[in-house]
Amino acid sequence: MGETAGGNETAPGLALLPRQGTPRLLGPLLLDYLGLEALPPLPAVTGIDGLMAAVGFSRKDGERNLWERQDRTVLVGEEPLEDGGRLVWALPVPWNSERGSPQVPQASPSGERVQDRVRFLSLASHDLRGSLANIRSYAALLLNGRIPLEPKAQRGLETILRNADRALSFAQDFFDSSRADLGALACERERQALLPILDAAVERTRAAASAANVGLVLDTLPDLPDVTVDAGRIQHAVEAFVHHLLARAQPGEALHVRAERLGHQVRVEVRRDGAAVPEEDITAVFQCEERAFRERKLEDPLRVFLARQEVEAHGGQVGAQADEGGTTLFLTLPLSLPAELGHPAGWQA
Repeated sequence: MGETAGGNETAPGLALLPRQGTPRLLGPLLLDYLGLEALPPLPAVTGIDGLMAAVGFSRKDGERNLWERQDRTVLVGEEPLEDGGRLVWALPVPWNSERGSPQVPQASPSGERVQDRVRFLSLASHDLRGSLANIRSYAALLLNGRIPLEPKAQRGLETILRNADRALSFAQDFFDSSRADLGALACERERQALLPILDAAVERTRAAASAANVGLVLDTLPDLPDVTVDAGRIQHAVEAFVHHLLARAQPGEALHVRAERLGHQVRVEVRRDGAAVPEEDITAVFQCEERAFRERKLEDPLRVFLARQEVEAHGGQVGAQADEGGTTLFLTLPLSLPAELGHPAGWQA
């Protein structure tokens, strides 16, 4: 399982244990190796011992890195990350029927390899975005009104500027999503009110809604406690939801952005009032590759997938619902609880 043809190196199952919040899977392999369909609730897990105990494994006698449960054995290790989190890796250990002892794979993922990959992505991002930024800057310079332009040249430069902005946004999403896959998505969390974040997301997407002749409304919010989030990440996630639903809205329809408290979470919704979308679109909305291949374009699938990664990096969840009256994309974020309640960090209702 997970092994490439010809007996090559087995791919590791990976999970990120952030400094705060709940563990996050980096791909499906870890669940396969552990024999699970999903991770159970894992509040405040900070290391391998807590993670493996929570999923029903115990350390094999006399072995530091081997864990077993019934007839399943895995080799598990971890690498510290610069932000204080830990990257946990696991590999299946096949049993040698002749000797009755595990054949421990020699290959293991290296924290150095992960960091090298992150640095490589940073270099690629710098080179690509730098070139696009230069194109955008010169187009904006020519459009500043100081140089008289023929109408055709004016329209051409406006097209260059618009597409440069679109390419810069796509490049940012692509590299951020790639970093998130490696557990290296930058998140600078601060305790703050949610209303300004939602208001900024609505204002940033208002022009697109107006161009599509679709209403965009930030509903009146109830009193909500502050959230500890990276405002830019959550704003991007909400904007991604708006753009996704705008692409499917008909002229005259409306989108509503709203939020409410649900126990120890806050739920943010982007609701499109209109005809329901097909069930297959709802179930696949956060599946990047499946949608990209089916729709033959990557921009929106990647943007919505990154929104999912950004929310999950905060210990939250995303989802989609459809009914006769329309379609809703939502995200949930855990609320910080007062220390006197005694709940561990990342605990959710």
